[in-house]
Amino acid sequence: MSAVVVSFMALGHDEISGKVVSVIDGNTLEVIDEANETYRILLHGIDCPELEQEYGAKAKKLLEKLVLEKEVQVRIQGKDRWGNRLGIILVKGDKDPRMDLLKEGLAWTSEKNPIQELEVVKEKARENSVGLWKSENPTPPWIFRRQQTMLQPKSS
Repeated sequence: MSAVVVSFMALGHDEISGKVVSVIDGNTLEVIDEANETYRILLHGIDCPELEQEYGAKAKKLLEKLVLEKEVQVRIQGKDRWGNRLGIILVKGDKDPRMDLLKEGLAWTSEKNPIQELEVVKEKARENSVGLWKSENPTPPWIFRRQQTMLQPKSS
């Protein structure tokens, strides 16, 4: 049995303990565990603007400030339709960066089946016109991604 399997089993099948080594965008990061295995994790329950969108770079910068080079616990919540791991990241036991991203108006809750606890935080930011909610009708990242896909030339 490899060390990765052993460490994964030691924590239970749904937890990873490690250090955040990179932040890809506002809701995607990479964690390296004690066995030197790297995991790409998408924050479960939120979606931040893409880097090409307004507030995308701010979301990434805030996530870097909150988690980069820090020890974290990752609670795996499953995978998305592309096979990416979805997780809840906890810094120093209980600090959840999703809450900060939502409070600062730098994230939407999930398009489908939003988590009520997160939805409340997002709505408060929206009511207070914080971050991306300063715009009357900001484009959600899932719409932006679909628009970008439609702009791609079709191959025959």
